[in-house]
Amino acid sequence: MHSNAPILLTGASQRLGLHCVKRFLDAGQPVIISYRQERDALNELRKLGVQCIQADFANEQGILDFIAKIKQTTSSLRAIIHNASLWIAENGADASAFTQMVNVHVLAPYLINEHCTPLLMQSSKADIIHITDDVIRKGSAKRIAYSASKAGLDNLTLSFAARLAPHIKVNSLAPALIMLHPDDDENYQRRAMAKSVMGNVPGPEVIYQSLRYLLDTPYVTGTTLTVNGGRHLK
Repeated sequence: MHSNAPILLTGASQRLGLHCVKRFLDAGQPVIISYRQERDALNELRKLGVQCIQADFANEQGILDFIAKIKQTTSSLRAIIHNASLWIAENGADASAFTQMVNVHVLAPYLINEHCTPLLMQSSKADIIHITDDVIRKGSAKRIAYSASKAGLDNLTLSFAARLAPHIKVNSLAPALIMLHPDDDENYQRRAMAKSVMGNVPGPEVIYQSLRYLLDTPYVTGTTLTVNGGRHLK
């Protein structure tokens, strides 16, 4: 059994994913990441020893190509954290956006979990964590396809948790707005903060802390950890 097997973190070239990669590295944890497009931060990660694999999860062949590269890169995994996400403006008359978001949020995690379970089984402790979205609680009139695809990912958690117990724990993390963009205006920031009873936008460290909890706790599986500052209480 490998005690220092890498964590696979998808969609980790910016924002939440990038922060979590750096925090795992600080803790001495090897990491493999996927990224969709080249970014400046990737050069820094490569210098730190991170294996960075380009991937397009919007189509099945791109997912399968990525899985093949993972199997060439490592013989074991400590965890798979599915953070890759896609948002496309929806046009109800065109199925393209819906299909691409379902591929990224549901098909990619499904296929990666199926193909990479043997790699997880080589680790003495193993986890799969699906990062979904707080929107799954009540849906979204404006983002129907995005919400439905994230809800599909949440449901995968239950099925894989039932199948892979007791060796592999499978859980979801459902965040609301965690980080603002630099170009968000003051009015947007004020409205965003008002949506939670905590009254703030906490920053990415709360996601790392939540991942750390799910990875470290031995008796939690098939669960969704909501990280929304109490939005459901408003």
